[in-house]
Amino acid sequence: MTIRHLKSAAASSGADAEDQRVTQAVRDMLDDIRERGEVAVREYAQKFDNWTGDFVLSDDKRQALIAKVPQTVKDDIDFAHRQIRRFAEAQRDSLQGFEIETEQGVILGQRILPVQCAGCYIPGGRYAHAASALMSVATAKAAGVPFVVACSPPRGDSIDPAVTYALDVAGADMILEMGGVHAMASMAFGLFTGREADILVGPGNAYVAEAKRLLFGQVGIDVFAGPTESAIIADDSADPMTIAVDLVSQAEHGPNSPVWLFTDSERVGRAVIELLPKVADDMPNADVVHAAWEDYGEVILCDSREEVVEVSDRYACEHLQVLCEDLQWWKHNLNNYGSLFLGEGSTVTHGDKCSGTNHILPTKRAGRYSGGLNVQKFMKVLTTQQLSEEANLTFSAAGSRISRTEGMEGHARACDWRLRKYFPEQEWDFPVHDQQRY
Repeated sequence: MTIRHLKSAAASSGADAEDQRVTQAVRDMLDDIRERGEVAVREYAQKFDNWTGDFVLSDDKRQALIAKVPQTVKDDIDFAHRQIRRFAEAQRDSLQGFEIETEQGVILGQRILPVQCAGCYIPGGRYAHAASALMSVATAKAAGVPFVVACSPPRGDSIDPAVTYALDVAGADMILEMGGVHAMASMAFGLFTGREADILVGPGNAYVAEAKRLLFGQVGIDVFAGPTESAIIADDSADPMTIAVDLVSQAEHGPNSPVWLFTDSERVGRAVIELLPKVADDMPNADVVHAAWEDYGEVILCDSREEVVEVSDRYACEHLQVLCEDLQWWKHNLNNYGSLFLGEGSTVTHGDKCSGTNHILPTKRAGRYSGGLNVQKFMKVLTTQQLSEEANLTFSAAGSRISRTEGMEGHARACDWRLRKYFPEQEWDFPVHDQQRY
């Protein structure tokens, strides 16, 4: 592969001492909350959020916050909710339960059941993430989850009103005005809710992401999340200004959010390098964008579109835009990404806010083996089987022999018992234990 960097990242994205410090701090907090429960959570809430009030958002306060949301904002949130719910319901309907008779007397099947309680985290630090409220809660409800707890950090004396409205529209059964590690622990341990979450979902800062990672196993999670990543694939037909605008739009997530351009056009690559700092200067948070671009931005030049695919699949970016001719070729040849945006009409903002696909997506190359949050993350595929006595003549015989091949005598004898019980007159040409009945 012949590739070269027209622009390289100044900083390393690998693990460092800061990562270890975050891990230790989160582990200590989780251990403390396990031991002291709600008392510890109240102390952390006061320490980090200056919060001493109730955590469970009351119906009266919920309605008071909703009343503060302008109707135009409600209309936009309603629009986005319809798109997200519609797509999630289509995902749900694509997975079906079934029963099949594989051999005479052998009925196998699967049941599709939702988890019983989902915990959804909605960030509330730099931005009010109303769209994230829809992405997690509406998707869980489309899956049929009967009880959804949502946590969002307070901003002053309440969580954000628009976030409250989005959570209400999406169907959150309980809302906690709480953020950070202690919010993840509260949902996982069932504090203040009386219900332990079966799965935790939603984006968050490094501490929230690490809490989710450390809680995985005790609960399910959606994805292992890192800083937001965005990449654009562009050929010579692409508009460099569109590329610069779209990369800047994603760099505002934070100073450690990588933005990448993969191209087979040196002209386009160099034009973007020249344009992007100018577009960044127009932003109200120019310092954040410049930091992300300087420290983590890359422009990679390849000799062919096949090489671009290899590079893109190696990066496995969270958001991947394609600004090229022959979009169908790219759709059929790209394999690793969180969500794909085809053509200039499809900017990442659409997926982040309102198109209907989910914006909670894998980062740090997890797109190689996982998609993002979807309705099936909240559902379990449970298998069933029922074998008749007659079917045991074949299946218990095979089960017995395979078990002894593996050295598992107890497994073999469970099959042997049925062979002796159901077919007492049968002669066997392999060992069948004659278990004494007590």
